[in-house]
Amino acid sequence: MLFRVNLRFWDKTRATSALSRKEHINTMKDFSRLCIHTMTTKPWSLEEILAGYTRAGVSGITVWRHHIEPYGAEKAGKMLRDSGLKIVSLCRGGFFPATSAAAREEARTENRRIIDEAAAIGAPLVVLVCGAHPEISLPDARQHILDGIAAVLPHAEAVGVKLSIEPLHPMYAGDRSAVNTLEQANNMVVALNSPWVGVTVDVYHCWWDPMLKSDIQRAGNSILSFHVCDWRTPVRDILNDRGMMGEGCIDIPGIRKWVEATGFNGFVEVEIFSHQFWAWDQNALVERIKEAFLTSV
Repeated sequence: MLFRVNLRFWDKTRATSALSRKEHINTMKDFSRLCIHTMTTKPWSLEEILAGYTRAGVSGITVWRHHIEPYGAEKAGKMLRDSGLKIVSLCRGGFFPATSAAAREEARTENRRIIDEAAAIGAPLVVLVCGAHPEISLPDARQHILDGIAAVLPHAEAVGVKLSIEPLHPMYAGDRSAVNTLEQANNMVVALNSPWVGVTVDVYHCWWDPMLKSDIQRAGNSILSFHVCDWRTPVRDILNDRGMMGEGCIDIPGIRKWVEATGFNGFVEVEIFSHQFWAWDQNALVERIKEAFLTSV
């Protein structure tokens, strides 16, 4: 009997939650906080991206390194500054775990280069996809990550670039990140104890976590960036099948409310990896993003 009562309570709670998803929150009203990751419009060159985003009235840009590479950091930085777009962050650093001390040191050296690249283009933040390795246990990989960030942190502070730990969904724990919950990221921020390190909340990676609200509250002003897209069901590709906001099961406005309750008022960054959307006309994709930003974020 007790089990049946609890099950009914759970069903009632779930139904109430589903209803509230549609009614409890206002979505975005304009594009003043809209940032798009260059990876979202991957087929475009940086030059095409800057023209397309500016033409569409997008306010901010997070740059992925492969879009900078053809131009070099100095030229790309000038292009970005001349565009009038706000440079929100550079993606991505990290990938600290490795099976040898030499490889771990090489990763740290590469991260220092990435930090320099961010400074050169005027990005105030490097997002860290922290890394994992199938031959390294998760606890050991997390220690490699913590040690790696600690090693490059003085350089980041010296050049004025913050580092943001982005927890990734557990399906990436084998090879992309051993940091899989916001709790783990928060613990690292506490251990590092520096104003130059914080966390990124990406709804794609964190939406499933039953402790997400309390961990967002705990993160507080260490939240440095906020990423959005949606979760399709079923997922057709483990990496490149993210959904447009509003076409999946994530309560994006609800999570945004939790993030903003901490005092965060920065850009809302659209980061969509999708073979489907990369096949679109990219101007049409940007317009679809704008529509979804106002209705589903």
